[in-house]
Amino acid sequence: MSAQSRPPRPSRRGLLGAAGAASTALLLAACGADTSGRYESGYVSGDGVTTEIAPAERDEPLEFSGETFDGEDFSSADHRGELLVVNVWYASCPPCRKEAPDLQAIHEEYADQGVSFVGINVRDSAGPAKAFEESYGITYPSLPDQDAEIMYELRGQVAPNAVPSTLVLDREGRVAARISGGIDPSTLRSMIDKVLDE
Repeated sequence: MSAQSRPPRPSRRGLLGAAGAASTALLLAACGADTSGRYESGYVSGDGVTTEIAPAERDEPLEFSGETFDGEDFSSADHRGELLVVNVWYASCPPCRKEAPDLQAIHEEYADQGVSFVGINVRDSAGPAKAFEESYGITYPSLPDQDAEIMYELRGQVAPNAVPSTLVLDREGRVAARISGGIDPSTLRSMIDKVLDE
């Protein structure tokens, strides 16, 4: 083959430029990927992943206490002998807002069956928390936990950045069921019913 018929060899600069363009295209494609199911407004959604724990496999009872946004003392130990549903939330969390009416409805449905609800608010001061509760008609109490003292007591049961999360505690105060992410109302009702029947 003569020198005139041989295709030109790409220069080193041309190869590096092509590689750079390809890398940039891959990076832009990754940045455009839809991650809305996992990350939004600073929370990590668990997408409603559920766990139910058989009585013989449950850990020790959870112990936590504090003062509610209304200034009342609250202790999980005071709810032994009944079920306690614990919901971790904060006001600007989109799935927290979505699930709030369902949590209130379920709270009302089970109030006379020995089931109590409490919220653990991990970010808000009293103003935004009370505005949220008023907006959604929430009547059960919530505890502020900006210093993460209660979340420390819930370690191993609730991931620190998985908000919202909901726990169902049995009559002994042990975690019987868990929802990481926003609740499905029928799933939470089913969990409560199973623990009530124990």
